[in-house]
Amino acid sequence: MADMGNVLELLSSIKEDNTVPKNVRFKVNETISCLEVNSDSSVEVGIDRAIQCLDELSNDPNIPMFTRTQLWSVISALESK
Repeated sequence: MADMGNVLELLSSIKEDNTVPKNVRFKVNETISCLEVNSDSSVEVGIDRAIQCLDELSNDPNIPMFTRTQLWSVISALESK
């Protein structure tokens, strides 16, 4: 994943996947909101919040393994920013 656009695209695809539990999709939506740039907070703070949220989410036992792998990929991309 090269840029934030790819990260947001992958998170959006998880959010729209009906095989993913509703609570997970809700949390992914919150993560997307953290990453969207606004003037009230810095990009670094948003990325940090998103990583924390996704890390917590990846430990959910009800999440499908494929989705967990996608979340790890997003976390890895965000940590490299």
